[in-house]
Order: sequence, then structure tokens, then C-alpha cells
Amino acid sequence: MAMIGLFIKNNPLAKAILSLSLAVGLVACAAPAAHNPDRVMEMESRTGGTAAAQADYKIQAGDQLDIKFFYNSELNEALVVRPDGRISLQLLGAIKVQGLTPSELEAMLKKRYVSRLAKPEVTVIVRSFNMHKVFVDGHVVKPGGFPLVGFMTVMQSISQAGGLRDGARKKEILVIRRDDLGKPTVLKVNLDKAMEGDMEEDIYLAPFDVVFVPKSAIGNVNQFVDLYIRRNLPINTNVGYAVPNY
Repeated sequence: MAMIGLFIKNNPLAKAILSLSLAVGLVACAAPAAHNPDRVMEMESRTGGTAAAQADYKIQAGDQLDIKFFYNSELNEALVVRPDGRISLQLLGAIKVQGLTPSELEAMLKKRYVSRLAKPEVTVIVRSFNMHKVFVDGHVVKPGGFPLVGFMTVMQSISQAGGLRDGARKKEILVIRRDDLGKPTVLKVNLDKAMEGDMEEDIYLAPFDVVFVPKSAIGNVNQFVDLYIRRNLPINTNVGYAVPNY
């Protein structure tokens, strides 16, 4: 235990990832583009390139929502999502919204209001976001944790980290993300294509994502991610990233 404490004390990134991993356990899992099987693989590698990777943001505790009814403005609300992931609406009471995209919440509200309103047309806008962080590690100028402000992309996060260092493998950048079950998933991003204007490669980041910029080729992504997580989180914890046994 003393060696583990010394490791974390002397490793700022490990300390940051550990503290934010604990925070993940408290706010639950909410990640955009986390359910597309063509883009998200459990401990697998696949080159990115689908528009679905930039799916809607998932609502989280602390977010401020504007809910507007086209034909019933008296029901309009500006609400902050409670720590339990719920909001309270007129005619419906408390409903859970955490983990839903704005479009999913719109569809749910239309369905629930259809028996109460003649024209239950509603739109949901995420007016402000709860402050979370993402981590940038590997062959960048200033690795560390950075505030996740709005819809941040991989390229923007690398810019926050001071940019790439010479020799960085821009075609093989990894985004390590925790899925709804707590297991690490991997997105592989070709930053060369993103910098050439292919914005489908410059995917949106979710809270607590880790963007890793390699210096050399990664032969086995499964083994690398497993080793990376265990090296940076060398303790057994029920929150944060959970690595499956092989």
C-alpha cells in the first residue's frame, strides 16, 4: 500500500485519473456515442469514420436544460438536473433524464404528454454543462486533466495539452472510455484525416475520457489498454475504470 501511495503521489496524471475515476462512480456513466457498435468496441481497435460517433450529448447531473413546448408555452421550464439524475415537470412530476440524449428526452416527453396535450411538440436544449474533465496523455507537450467544456473534440483536447510532440503517431490516437457497465472501451482516431477536414474523425469526448497519443505503433490494443489502466490505477476499486479478466 505504501508503494501504491508513493506511485500516485509522484505521478500527477495517475492522481488526476484516480480522483476523477472516483467522481465517475458518484455521477454514474454518461457518454456520447457510447452505444454504436460500429464505433465503440470493448477492448478492441477499429479505425474511426462514422457520423454516428458524433451522436448527441448525454444529459448529466448538474446540466441546465431548457424545455420548450411549441403550443403550450405555459409548460416551458428551465431546470437543473438534480444529483439523482431527475427533473420535475408540470403534469408529469419527477422523471429521470440522466443518460438520455436531448432527442431521446424529447421523444419520451412527447410520448408521456400525448394523453395530456393536443399537440405535444417539445424541444430540449442543454443550456449549460456540468463541469467535468478529460485526460490527455502520451506524446503531447503537457499531459494532464483538462475541463470538458461543451462539445470538446479530440483535436481540441490535444490543443489544450499544448499540441503533439515530434514523432507522435497521429493516425493511431486512442480514446479510452468507460461504458455503462464500467468496462473500458476504445475508439481509434486518425488525426491526420481530422486535420485534413474529415470531421467525422474528430469525435466528441465524454466526461473522463482518456486521449492517448502514442509515439510508437501499438500492436495489441487490448493488452496496451489493460496495462495502461493498471499502471495508472494500480489499486483495486469498484469505481472508475474496470478491466475485464482475460
